[in-house]
Amino acid sequence: MTVLSIDTAQEFGSLALAYGAELLEEVPLHAPDGFSSILFDQLQKLLRRNNIELKEIDIYAAAAGPGSFTGIRIGLSAAKSLAFANAKPCYGVSNLAAMANLGTEPARAAVIDARRGEVYGGVFGDHPVPETVAPFPAWLKTLPQKVTEFLAFDFAPFALTLDASPLAAAARTTCPRALAASVAELALERFRLGEDGDPAQVDANYVRRSDAELLWTDRTS
Repeated sequence: MTVLSIDTAQEFGSLALAYGAELLEEVPLHAPDGFSSILFDQLQKLLRRNNIELKEIDIYAAAAGPGSFTGIRIGLSAAKSLAFANAKPCYGVSNLAAMANLGTEPARAAVIDARRGEVYGGVFGDHPVPETVAPFPAWLKTLPQKVTEFLAFDFAPFALTLDASPLAAAARTTCPRALAASVAELALERFRLGEDGDPAQVDANYVRRSDAELLWTDRTS
C-alpha cells in the first residue's frame, strides 16, 4: 500500500511518501507565510522524484491538528480533495498522536506549545488521557503517575515546571518537526484495522476554538 501524507498544522510541516512500512521519502517544509503557495508544487516534485503518479496512491493522510487553524485546513483540504478525486481512503491524524507514535514508553504524554500561556496535550498508549488545551502546570497535575515519557518539539518552555513535578523522572523525547512519516504510519495502521477512511468524514482536530469563535462567544454572551 502506497501512502501519501501531508502535515501543514505548524509553521514547520512536511510531506511523506511510504510504501507499507517502508518510508520512501519525507520532505521537511517551512512556510512562515503559509503553505498554500508551495504545497502542490512540493507534492508534485515528491511524486516525480519517486516516479509515482497520483493514481498509484492507495491511502491519503493529513495531520489534523492541533495547530494553526489555516494550516490545518490547507493540509486536510488537499488530502481530502485528492482522495475524493482518486476514489481512495483518507485519514486525519492527530499531531499529538503522531508525536506520541515516535516514543517508546507504554504511557506517553505529547505536548505542543499552544501560546497564550497554554499547551495542547494528550496521553497515549497505556492510561490514555483525552487531548486538551490548558496551562502546562494545570495539565501536568491531571496526568496519571504512570506516564513515563514526554514528547515535545522543544522542552525549554516546560523544563522548569516538569523538573519540579512528580513526573520529573519521566523520559523526555524531542520530536522532529517533520511528522508526515508518523502520520502515514498511523493512517496505514487504521486502514489495516478496517477503519472506513471516508474523506467526507475527515475533520480538523482543533482542540481549541479559533479567535473568531471566541470573540463571537464573548460578544453574544
